[in-house]
Parts: sequence; C-alpha cells; structure tokens
Amino acid sequence: MTPKPGRRPKPDRLVIASHNSGKVREIETLLAPFGVAVVSAAALGLPEPEETGTTFRANAELKAVAAATAAKLPALADDSGLAVRALKGAPGIYSARWGGAAKDFNLAMERVQRELGAAKDRRAQFVCALSLAWPDGFCETFEGTVDGTIVWPPRGDKGFGYDPMFVAEGARETFAEMDPDAKHAISHRADAFRKLVAAYFAA
Repeated sequence: MTPKPGRRPKPDRLVIASHNSGKVREIETLLAPFGVAVVSAAALGLPEPEETGTTFRANAELKAVAAATAAKLPALADDSGLAVRALKGAPGIYSARWGGAAKDFNLAMERVQRELGAAKDRRAQFVCALSLAWPDGFCETFEGTVDGTIVWPPRGDKGFGYDPMFVAEGARETFAEMDPDAKHAISHRADAFRKLVAAYFAA
C-alpha cells in the first residue's frame, strides 16, 4: 500500500504497548484479520511508563512512543477508560488507578457505585485513544467512544475492567455479558480501531 501523506506503510509486526492481558487479547482479536504479527510489551519485558498525560490521547501517545523506541518496532498503545457524567467525567484517565495499586476493578466498580450514590443520572461513556508509533517517534492517534449507562450490581464475566457495570446504548446486556464479537462490533476500542484500519489497512 502507498502510504498517505505523513503516514507509513502497513506495519507487519507490532508491539502492543500494554501489560493488561484483557486489553492485549482484545487488540489481538481486532488485528487478527490483517495478518499482523503481534507481541505484548509484557512479553518483551518492557517497563510500563508513568502515565503523566492529562488526556487519553497524551497517555496513549507516550506509551506507544516509549514501546516503539525500546523495541525498535512499530507499537500500538491504547489508553481508555470510563467517564461518568454525574462524576464530572471521573474516573476518566484514572480508571485503572481507581482500583488501587493492584488495579482491582471490583474495587474500582464499587467506588464508582459508592460515589454515584443515589444519583439518578447514570449516563457514562467509554473512551479509547489508540496511538500507533514508530521507532523514530512518528505517531498517529485515533479516538473512539461508546455511550451507555452504569448498572449495579455488576453482571457478567466475559469482559474486563468496568465492563460488568456498563450497558451500551441500545443494548440490554453489559459488555461483560455480551458475546465478544458483539462487543467488538460496538465498543469504544472498535470505534477507534475502525479509524486506524481505514488509515493503514484498508485497500
């Protein structure tokens, strides 16, 4: 494929710049149809950079650039999280940190529910920024969202993170109850990934 202005050719091998096994599995599934060999940052023993950005985009970019530089391979990083309207967008970029040092999402979900209390507005949004970086520092970012509602108690065991407490608009099941293929069709990560595919993998 001829690269678009400012873009690079389709990468044949990618580092997935994440130590989150659930996130790595989702990205591997999304990449599977395109014949891209993938390896996780954890498998390469790459350290997790400190997420010092103030937005999903900034954190995705710093993780992608760090992994690409260290591995000398193109790297794809995801920064994503849950933004709850009644909590003024929290937990947002701190979604994982709401689970404490162990990133225990059961604790994180309990905190969301506790802070919502009796709030009637339970609207929320999952946000994803996907950044593709190259060893020379070139980086592009694609963003996606999905709107939905917070439910309690959590339901389902197929997802990860906040999936058991999130029902997307137009759905009845939480992300953790849905068949993975059904979730991949509508998720925030899939929304961002479609934009990445259009830029790098479309014919």
